[in-house]
Amino acid sequence: MKIRVKRALAGLFLAGALGAAGCGNNDSGESGQENAGDSGEKVLTVSIEEIYSDYFESIKGDFEEEHDVTVEFVFREQLEQAEALPLDGPAGIGPDVMMIPYDRIGQLAQQGHLATVTVPDDGRFNDTDIQQVTVDDQIYGIPYLLETLVLYYNKDLVETEPTTFEDLEALMQNEEYNFDIEEGKNTGFLANWLDFYYSYGLFAGYGGYIFGDEGTDPTDVGLNNEGSVEALEYLTEWYAQWPQGMQDEGTVGDFIDTSFIDGKTAAVINGPWGAANYEEGGVNFGVTTIPTLPNGENYQPFAGGRGWVISNYSEDIELSQAWLEYITTHDNQLAFYEMVQQIPANIETRQVLLEEGTEVEAAVVEQYENANPMPNIPQTAEVWDNAKNMIFDTVSGNKSAEESANDTVEVIQQLIEQKYE
Repeated sequence: MKIRVKRALAGLFLAGALGAAGCGNNDSGESGQENAGDSGEKVLTVSIEEIYSDYFESIKGDFEEEHDVTVEFVFREQLEQAEALPLDGPAGIGPDVMMIPYDRIGQLAQQGHLATVTVPDDGRFNDTDIQQVTVDDQIYGIPYLLETLVLYYNKDLVETEPTTFEDLEALMQNEEYNFDIEEGKNTGFLANWLDFYYSYGLFAGYGGYIFGDEGTDPTDVGLNNEGSVEALEYLTEWYAQWPQGMQDEGTVGDFIDTSFIDGKTAAVINGPWGAANYEEGGVNFGVTTIPTLPNGENYQPFAGGRGWVISNYSEDIELSQAWLEYITTHDNQLAFYEMVQQIPANIETRQVLLEEGTEVEAAVVEQYENANPMPNIPQTAEVWDNAKNMIFDTVSGNKSAEESANDTVEVIQQLIEQKYE
């Protein structure tokens, strides 16, 4: 498939850097109900980031006409909006609907700030999509955007795309990628596995997990089961071959990108947000799903993205529900992709990207099928730093894989007991 990255770079996945697109709160960010009371007209207030304004302005007319309503937009960065809802909602100054990252839905739902949502029963989403917006067996949103990790490889250095981790291991035997500053080290393949967002797919592929019952049971932490320990041991084998800089969490991301752009690394794991940097760096890259692990299982990264939710403080839940259904039809999701160049969750639209999109888009859509939803319960916050410490302690030789895993799970369990019970 011919790469058509340039047309997608402007909008392709600002996830991972959502804060950079923030626009602050709009002074007109009153609730739709308040505006309606002043003017006598029915108003739906929709919180979006300003980068989406042209698109939603272009499609709101049909909705307004059908429902005899005025759609007003509040420009606010998504994470900021999610954090503001618990105060703005009860105060009557919050929006009716908003788009937020999946991992923020759980806490807001459990705290009572989100209304339950009905997902249309027309096949526009699959079970993985719906799980992203499900909390305590209730649905609190509609999927909208998807993302996950993929494999980038340099076509000038690799004749065929890697399909197994054995292929990646072979790159490490190529002297062309020897790291001259440190004897015996190689950079043929690199991945920022200190960051658990990146290494989770390795753990999941070996049978490890964060929480039991599909990420909903915080009393069952699976980061020290047999599969997790095996994943830690395999991961450690890679760090034994990589330069010491791969253990510096402050600089490892730049180290990996620079090495790939400079042609000193043939393949890296990254998200769709990495494409712009590699294109700008002049890399003739290909993109594919992450290769199969040595145990024959798929690498299973997080299935991430963003969904639309309804404020529980909205005075017109039915109208808000109608908006969510309207903006997630295939026609509207395809128009969204064509204008904004981000990957929609609608399955029919994803199929179009799989067949006609760029290599980046097609790889993300295909990899998403082997991705796992990130647990969206609040206790997940206790995992990230502790998982990073677990990996560092193991790869640096401070502890064995089993010892590090057991210690980490004990800490996570203690924190959960202290903060959430």
